[in-house]
Amino acid sequence: MTDTTTHASHRRDPRTEPLDPAWRDRWDGSAEGAVVLDLGMQPPADLFPDPSDPTPDPEHPLRMVLGASTGLAQIESDPTSPEEPRGVEPAALVAQAEAAVDQAEAAGFVRRGARVLEYPSPHGGTWVDQLARRDMVEVTEGPAELIVDIFGMMHDADQRAALLERRDRLADDGVLLMQYHTLAAIVRGGIWNALRHGHFAYYSTPALVRMGAEAGLTAVGAWEYPLYGGTIMLAFAKDGSRWGGQSADVTAMVERETAEGVLDPASVAMLGTALRESVAAIGAYLHDATSRGLRVTGYGAASRTSALLRASDIDASQVVAVADASTAKHGRTMPGNRIPIVSPADMVALRPDRVLLFVPDLLDEVRRALPEVEEHGGRWVVLDPMPREV
Repeated sequence: MTDTTTHASHRRDPRTEPLDPAWRDRWDGSAEGAVVLDLGMQPPADLFPDPSDPTPDPEHPLRMVLGASTGLAQIESDPTSPEEPRGVEPAALVAQAEAAVDQAEAAGFVRRGARVLEYPSPHGGTWVDQLARRDMVEVTEGPAELIVDIFGMMHDADQRAALLERRDRLADDGVLLMQYHTLAAIVRGGIWNALRHGHFAYYSTPALVRMGAEAGLTAVGAWEYPLYGGTIMLAFAKDGSRWGGQSADVTAMVERETAEGVLDPASVAMLGTALRESVAAIGAYLHDATSRGLRVTGYGAASRTSALLRASDIDASQVVAVADASTAKHGRTMPGNRIPIVSPADMVALRPDRVLLFVPDLLDEVRRALPEVEEHGGRWVVLDPMPREV
C-alpha cells in the first residue's frame, strides 16, 4: 500500500493553497485564480509501463484551478508529454455521435456538399463516417462551412490561440460545433477523477460562451447528452452571421449552470469533498471484498482510471488485473501500482467475483460482450466514482 501521507492534500481545503507562481490563466493570461481540486502526485494519465520498465514511475502534481476573471476551470501545470492514444472508441460514444449529427443536420448546420474540418481528439468521437454519409467534403484547411471539435480543444495549452484558430478557419456563415464534458456535470456528479494530465481546460457553458463572445463568436444552439454524466454540444457562428444572435436554449443553459455555481470557487471545490468520500468508500469496499476472499479485477484502463487508482491507493493485492479492449495496452501495467492490463478474455478466465468498472458509460456494452462474468457468479461494480454494485 502507498504511504497514506502521499495524498494528505485530500484533507485540506484546496482554496487555501497558494497558486504556482508560474501559473497564468490559459484564456486571458491573468494570474488570479483559486485551486479548487488537488489530487496530489499523479502519474501521467497516458503512461502504461511495460512490466520490465524501471520503477518508480514518474509522478507530477495535479490540481485544478478556477480562473478568477474567466471562470475557466483548468489544470494548473502539466509537465507531461502524452503518448499516442491507444483507446478503443466505446459504443456509447458512437451512439452519441450519431444523435449529435442528426440534431446538427436538423438545425441546418450539416449540409450535403459543404466543406467540413474536424479537430481530432484522443478520446475518439469522430464524426468522419457520419458526415461522409451525408456527402460532406472533409478538408484540412479553412474556410469551412462546418468545423467539428469533439473533446478536442481541451487538449490545447493556449486556449485563446486554439479558439481563434478555429474562428479563423470558419467561413463567414459557417458553424463551429464544440462538444465538451461540462464542468457542471463534473461537479454535480462528483467526478473528481475527470481531472488528468493532458486536459488543459474543463468548460462550463457560461465560461465557454464568454470565451466565444470575446473571440467574435455567438452561441446559436445548445444540446445536452447523458454521456459521461453530462456532455454539451454548442454551436458557434461568427458575429453578424445569418444564424442570428444567441439562442434561447444557450441562454437557459448559461443561467442554469451559473445558478449551480460553476463560476464560484467554493461550489467547484466541492469536488474535494467528493474525492474524500469516494476514496473512503472505495477503500472500505475493497477491504471488505478482500477480507471475504473475493477476487477483484477492473475493466477500463482509461485516462481517468490512473487517477482513481492512485488517489485511492489501490494496488495489485486488491485488484489483480485491469482488462481493456485495446490490444495495444495488453501486457502493459497501470502506472504506480503496476497492476497488469489484460484482455477481456483473460479477465474472464480469472473468474472474478467482482469487476470494478472504471468507465460507467461502458456498463451496457461490457455486460453484453462479457456475459460470462455474471454467468460465473461475478458482479459488476460501477465506480462513478462511488462504488455501486450492479
